[in-house]
Amino acid sequence: MSTNKGSLPPRSSGNQRSGRPQPNSTARPVPKKKVKKRGALARMGRMFLVILIIVILAVLGYGGFLYWKFDQGSFGIDQPVKAGHSASKKPITMLLLGTDNRPKHPSNLTDVIMVVSLNPKTQSATVVSLPRDTYVELSGYKKTKINEFYARFKSKEKTSGLLAEDEMKTMMGKYLDIDVDYVTVLDFQGFRDVVDELDGVDVNISENMCYTDSVDGTDIDLKKGPAKLNGDDALDYVRYRKSNCSPKTKASDDFDRNKRQNEVLHSLVGQMQSLGGVLKIGKVLDAVDDNMKTDIENEQIKNMITTYWKISKENIEFKPVTGTWRSPYVYINDEELDAAKKSLQDRIAGIVPTSQN
Repeated sequence: MSTNKGSLPPRSSGNQRSGRPQPNSTARPVPKKKVKKRGALARMGRMFLVILIIVILAVLGYGGFLYWKFDQGSFGIDQPVKAGHSASKKPITMLLLGTDNRPKHPSNLTDVIMVVSLNPKTQSATVVSLPRDTYVELSGYKKTKINEFYARFKSKEKTSGLLAEDEMKTMMGKYLDIDVDYVTVLDFQGFRDVVDELDGVDVNISENMCYTDSVDGTDIDLKKGPAKLNGDDALDYVRYRKSNCSPKTKASDDFDRNKRQNEVLHSLVGQMQSLGGVLKIGKVLDAVDDNMKTDIENEQIKNMITTYWKISKENIEFKPVTGTWRSPYVYINDEELDAAKKSLQDRIAGIVPTSQN
């Protein structure tokens, strides 16, 4: 497998607009030059980043401009699509990984692990998300957390001669009983830019969220109710875990964060499909491109664009898998895992989702 970038450099702070106040926001404006350092909460922020590639694949199909944009850029790899594998005719499955790999803080731990199956005939998709601490017991592999596999494969690339991305496709395919066609690795550096390019994201905050840490600069203060969040606050919204404020606000677990991730995805999909979103596609793509590597062929990305740009949000089925937390692992609920596998397999087989019946 080839990737379009050998590393994922952080975006220049000069391109971020997280300090711009968002209209009708119930969240606190963020100072223009505020920089958040990596801290205990940062690992959960990465959970959110992977939605960016889903948004792109799901809705960015607006004719000649995007074809020109992809021809000018390097979003995929410059190789032909295998005969008979066009996304316009054949279901495809992608593994989406989110890391916090930065020059000063290298990391290949995948705190975002999602698998997406898309079917052109039924115009539907299944998105399965797995907790980062999922305990995996799989024949031929070391028993460990699911987020450690990519890092392990990366460390052995020189001796094994195998790319970590290919190893991940094989391992996840075995874990979920499917064939995985592609893998995309996203860094969180572009997330704030994307949200801010869209002038914020609309959410309905279910509970007050407050957490501060003077050491790493974390300062979460979100109020219950409808809100338009800028990039910084949207990241806080998804990554919030617990409170140390007085009075304390309600704590949040991995599964609550998955729900908020899905909520934000739905909102971003709607905004990207609006006229305003269409006019900002170029800058959104730039924000993602600087922080992404993938083995999807350029021509295949175009196939996805023309095939799925009108996909309905109602036909994107989210299957978050939960479980029981017993430190340091999440022990997956077997029934939910089986249901997720079946949904992926149904999507590949062309079985129409219940929402479309």
